[in-house]
Amino acid sequence: MLIKLLIILAFLAIVYSLASGLYFLLNDKPGASRTARALSWRIGLSIMLFVLIMLGIASGVIQPHGLLPVR
Repeated sequence: MLIKLLIILAFLAIVYSLASGLYFLLNDKPGASRTARALSWRIGLSIMLFVLIMLGIASGVIQPHGLLPVR
């Protein structure tokens, strides 16, 4: 259950970082590095989310399934 909560929090942090990157892109002065920093955080968080999902699958907490479940 803890890993699922961490995955949800990571996803929300990714969305927040993406939104802040857009805000900085639209409102900062030319040459400011806040946009690049926000988008770099998003990349790092996305990698962390991918690793958390793989750990969840490897540990059996998350059960992968296809589009059509087997009956």
